[in-house]
Amino acid sequence: MAASEGPLKGVKVLDLSRILAGPTCTQLLGDLGASVIKIENPATGGDDTRQWGPPYVTDADGNRSDLSAYFMSANRNKKSVALDIATKKGQAEIRRLASHADILIENFKPGGLAKYGLDYATLSQDFPSLVYCSISGYGQTGPNASKPGYDLMAQGYGGIMSLTGDPEGAPMKVGVGIADVMCGMYASVGILAALRHRDLTGEGQQVDLALVDSQIAWLINEGVNYLTSGNVPQRRGNGHPNIVPYDVYETSDGHVILAVGNDGQFRKLCDFLGQPELADDPRFVTNPARLEHRDALNAILRPAVQRLDTRSVISGLEAVKVPVGPVQTLDQVFDTEQVAARNMQISMQTQPGKVNLIGNPLNLSRTPVTYRSAPPTCGADTDWVLNAENPFDD
Repeated sequence: MAASEGPLKGVKVLDLSRILAGPTCTQLLGDLGASVIKIENPATGGDDTRQWGPPYVTDADGNRSDLSAYFMSANRNKKSVALDIATKKGQAEIRRLASHADILIENFKPGGLAKYGLDYATLSQDFPSLVYCSISGYGQTGPNASKPGYDLMAQGYGGIMSLTGDPEGAPMKVGVGIADVMCGMYASVGILAALRHRDLTGEGQQVDLALVDSQIAWLINEGVNYLTSGNVPQRRGNGHPNIVPYDVYETSDGHVILAVGNDGQFRKLCDFLGQPELADDPRFVTNPARLEHRDALNAILRPAVQRLDTRSVISGLEAVKVPVGPVQTLDQVFDTEQVAARNMQISMQTQPGKVNLIGNPLNLSRTPVTYRSAPPTCGADTDWVLNAENPFDD
């Protein structure tokens, strides 16, 4: 494939979003070949995450750029245009770009763009085929629509923090901005569905995404456990609400993950630990029984595993096909042959210098993702885009 190709080649995205949810979505669309123009406010130094460091990329002389690691995590394959949409000129330029675009994505508070004439109701009158995606904390409707939304608040309001952390500790957020990231993923799916409808009918539409809605959606089994039973789930640390043993266990030199999904695997685990009788104990013979007697089983398993070193547990259980794995730090993660084989670490050349980034996990056999341009410095493409007849051209 030519470097400029991809399954979304020719799709034009006008990105008015910042922070993480919107940029995650538009980076994914860009990786798939779409042409993305990112609008940044020059009065604030651009996307807020440009200030969310260190670490930053520095040039050969050690001078700090505006490329924070946080910003770079979600902003490759985009052109950056410094434009103040609060001005008449900025609004006119956005409308000009929207006239060329297939998709507009924004994450202002509901109604926040109406005063600039850049809201969905206004733009859809002039550009009825435009797919307009709005991301906000609580969505465009409901009693909380006007409230601001951030990842941590979404994790708290949407319940995932009540399920995360040590059973005896405080509620705990997930270690990264997962509510933002998953909202961006849902947004990309919604946008592509709306784009399919537009291609069939010529009709655009608004895609309304809320951080809280998407976080509630990925409560998955725990959410439905509650809706089915009426019992509020409790924090179990690394334990699984529906499977035992499925947890992190301490070894003599570290930790391992055991993920025993059926009774046959449990019997193999017991044999490996030299305690085959456990597999026939009425308390542990089936997974529902093991769930009922979780604490009693773990009181036996934990000291048995702790007597062994990590390598022995992993190699021994892998040999008998019992799911097991390590708990790796990020230096170990990115040093693995698996990461190299799957191209999950990539290098790109930015204006200040070379950077390492996380690769896209999508592997399409005919139209693979492409990495065409590194995360831009703020306003790097302003002159070109504002003066180009076809501003989305690569």
